[in-house]
Amino acid sequence: MANSIYIAVSLDGFIARPDGGVDWLPVPDGAEDGDFGFSEFMSRIDAVVMGRRTLETVLGFNLPVWPYEKPVFVLSTSRRSVPEYLNGKAEIIGGGNVRETLARLNARGFRDLYIDGGKTIQGFLAEDLIDEMIITTIPVILGGGISLFGAAGKELGFAVEKIEGFGSRMVKIFYRRLREPARTP
Repeated sequence: MANSIYIAVSLDGFIARPDGGVDWLPVPDGAEDGDFGFSEFMSRIDAVVMGRRTLETVLGFNLPVWPYEKPVFVLSTSRRSVPEYLNGKAEIIGGGNVRETLARLNARGFRDLYIDGGKTIQGFLAEDLIDEMIITTIPVILGGGISLFGAAGKELGFAVEKIEGFGSRMVKIFYRRLREPARTP
């Protein structure tokens, strides 16, 4: 069971412009780049958990098809439903307590989760519920925007497992959460 992040950041640690724009992200050119390993990552997860803003960003791309083959669960206290064409593909599951949400999803059989979206990631990190981070750094300084980590609120240790480069365009680093074994008296 693992909760994973797969996301891109600017050199200065932002995942989006202040208005939520992600037009600074490079577009894979197909033959050379493939999909930067995203399909491989998605093959080992059960479902996607994202926030309302992330859902709205994805919907704003006006893609010809929904980009996720796995179930998508949207954390939102304000949005009540997804567009009709997403019924059976995406579901609003409310917001609130991240641990309770995780327990409900695990009880439904969803164990390996892709956690996406700034506030959603920050909420899972605040509860120390992220096991793996795959962070791709794009060599651009945005100068401001939506921070990946924000004020995490506590120190969390991660180990670097692997580093991949994609030419001069980006570096992807795989991190694994370091957890201290339980101490016995």
